[in-house]
Amino acid sequence: MMAYGALPLEQRLKDNIKDYSLENLFDFAKVEAYFMNLHKALGVELLLTRRHGEPVVKAGDFTGFHPDVTNDPGRKIQVLGRTIGHLYMKCAPGTDSVLIGQLLNDIVDIYANMGEKHYLYRETAIFADDMVARMEKELSGGTRGEHSDALTGALSKTYFMNHLREMERAGVAPAAVICANINDWKFVHDNFGIEESDRLIKTIAGIVRKEAKDNYLIGRVDGDVFGIVIPMPEEDEAEAYCRRIQQACLDFEDPVLAPSLAVGLVYRTNVEEAFEDRYSEAEYEMFNNKYEIKQEPGYRERLEHGIR
Repeated sequence: MMAYGALPLEQRLKDNIKDYSLENLFDFAKVEAYFMNLHKALGVELLLTRRHGEPVVKAGDFTGFHPDVTNDPGRKIQVLGRTIGHLYMKCAPGTDSVLIGQLLNDIVDIYANMGEKHYLYRETAIFADDMVARMEKELSGGTRGEHSDALTGALSKTYFMNHLREMERAGVAPAAVICANINDWKFVHDNFGIEESDRLIKTIAGIVRKEAKDNYLIGRVDGDVFGIVIPMPEEDEAEAYCRRIQQACLDFEDPVLAPSLAVGLVYRTNVEEAFEDRYSEAEYEMFNNKYEIKQEPGYRERLEHGIR
């Protein structure tokens, strides 16, 4: 497994596809079931081979047929420009071969897209795991106080920002960038003192970390502000995370504290964008969210319930 930072993600994805075969990317049992349904419904016979021509899935009779992927490659299934398999077809007499041919082209496109998505997910997950392992190694190799915030256990601002720059150099994209700010921390500090305001910070930090996956980068970048980066998030993963941490704050019951969190979420979609610029955009979105939250009915009453 390649160490995080040793090779940019874009280069890793380009290089590692050569190590993948059909069985790494597809469930042959599901492919066979799909082929058999097409065979029964349309009378078409289908054969899927590996890149060098070894048959792996068939529906129909291919007795005596020996795939020659060099001179007769059938329809190639490619992932990121690399051929990983070949699809051959035989039509029953009287079948509309043009229509079936178009159907087969569509099948090839579907499997190429599925294979690419599966490949990207697997490789980016490995990349993210490497990143976390390297961070943990660095953390254990130095004085913990240099890397983590003493009150919350999140990364210190300096260490967090350093890792943003490191991920930028490594070409980590896409990535979700989140700014999360505690609402009315000063109200708690002024009315209940530093012990309760610190408890509020620790409580929300615990929620932010509890709802995160292991590969999330979380730092305390200001007294009441957390920065969060989700490398290579799945669809709606970052949005769901933001909803969870905000709801968990609202669900927290306490005689004094009424945790509330404003969040701003943006995406780094390509390697040309600077992480710090995207974080600034997330901060802007967070302030918009903070304004909306404070206008909601019952917000002030919940905040002041400890006084009453």
